[in-house]
Amino acid sequence: MGDNGATNDTEFRYRGNRLGMPESGPGSVPGFGRRFVGVLLDWLLSLAIVQGMTGSLTGPDPSAASGVALLIFAAMNIALLILFGTTLGKRIAGIGVVMTGERAFPWPIAMVVRTVALCLVVPAVIHDRDQRGLHDRAAGTVTRRY
Repeated sequence: MGDNGATNDTEFRYRGNRLGMPESGPGSVPGFGRRFVGVLLDWLLSLAIVQGMTGSLTGPDPSAASGVALLIFAAMNIALLILFGTTLGKRIAGIGVVMTGERAFPWPIAMVVRTVALCLVVPAVIHDRDQRGLHDRAAGTVTRRY
């Protein structure tokens, strides 16, 4: 099967065009930098909460503090994404999460799937041409700029 020269509507032109999103500005798919800043801010907030609860991140068992921080990160992500479609870090970075319609998950289930996969880290660093990580693909979501 060859290309007959016709333009295909699902052809990749820029990240998000296959999802009906604009190329730039509000509603577009953010680049890696914005998404990384959002996750980093959320992780730092989780660490700050652990430090506030325990008084230290390097107590007798630093790995326990990391585990608690991961649980707080996950709980915070799930709760804030379900309620507002964004987290504190994502909001500061100017991004939010929306459904693409490719999965039939209810919104709360999609946010749980997305967050659990995000906490595994590897799905978040493997992404497609639309810069959707495997965690977004699994949940049927995409990040977008405000």
